[in-house]
Amino acid sequence: MRINKYISNSGFCSRREAERLIRAGRVTVNGESPEQNYIVTSDDVVFIDGKPLPFKKSDLYIALNKPVGVVCTNAKSVKNNIADYMNYPERIFAIGRLDKDSEGLILLTNDGEIAHKILYSEHEHEKEYIVTVDKPITNAFINEMKQGVEILNTITKPCKVQPINETTFRIILTQGLNRQIRRMCKQLTYKVVRLQRVRIMNINIDELDYGKWRNLTDSEVFELKSQLN
Repeated sequence: MRINKYISNSGFCSRREAERLIRAGRVTVNGESPEQNYIVTSDDVVFIDGKPLPFKKSDLYIALNKPVGVVCTNAKSVKNNIADYMNYPERIFAIGRLDKDSEGLILLTNDGEIAHKILYSEHEHEKEYIVTVDKPITNAFINEMKQGVEILNTITKPCKVQPINETTFRIILTQGLNRQIRRMCKQLTYKVVRLQRVRIMNINIDELDYGKWRNLTDSEVFELKSQLN
């Protein structure tokens, strides 16, 4: 098994973060720094920051209604990081990101494999948001958002957009470019006032209070994994 997947499967972090740790020289195998494509065997001893790689006790799947101001990173050097906010007794990490100024649904887990599938799957998985902007929405704005907007040297994929009231709309995306909704709105001369994610695939925020979290139900996890296979 490749070293990044091995670390991810332990529940320590996502594959992406494991790759960062390897590049930073914080991972050793049998006392030496491994290459990114190193294949771990049963005889290998893996350390991170000089400590043995811990393995998870069981898989954890958590939904958090993230408040504004919380940063989706476990890095202790970052103020208001999500690990400190959760203060969870076992190591968990966020699947993907929701920027500091946004709120709403974020999934956390110690299952690196499911995190990898959600983030990198070729399937187009829906994420739904409620967005409030600084001025009245026009039909032209809705249509341009639906068809695609030029940001970050690309055209965003077509998406579903529905007005809710004069300044608020619902948008369902199947891609996750950096600060995508904010950039799309800015390109069309609108400023996002509030951005809330309310759904990731089959997981809904429902009545989860602002700032609170809950464990996913067995049926939610089963459906989530079914969609990823």
